[in-house]
Amino acid sequence: MSSIISTVLTFFISLPFFGFLFTLFIFKLVTKNTRKSVHRALDYTTIFFIFSVHFLIITIWGKSLFWLIILIMIVFAMVFVIVHWKVKEEIVLKKVLKGFWRFNFIFFIIIYITLTLYGLIHRAVTFTFSS
Repeated sequence: MSSIISTVLTFFISLPFFGFLFTLFIFKLVTKNTRKSVHRALDYTTIFFIFSVHFLIITIWGKSLFWLIILIMIVFAMVFVIVHWKVKEEIVLKKVLKGFWRFNFIFFIIIYITLTLYGLIHRAVTFTFSS
């Protein structure tokens, strides 16, 4: 049983778009509400994109920069808290966390696509000129 769960998690971390689509499909079946399903799918699959970026960095450059990913996320969290405090003059933690987490989704999906394209082009160029 644990090997099945491990295989599924590995698949969704390797290809997080499939994780997003699978989660979206499940929530769409359960809630029958597209907007809520998309939001929940975003919330639950952000972690897949974070780990996918981490493993893409390891694959491309051969070293772990997970500490940098965590540091960037901490800076984003600090910015969200400060901006929310300046605008609302109080901190509503639930709204700050939701905005922070959804911003992370957007940020990491962009980084994921960028790193995937960079990795493909880099490998193609390396293979072409090494032959």
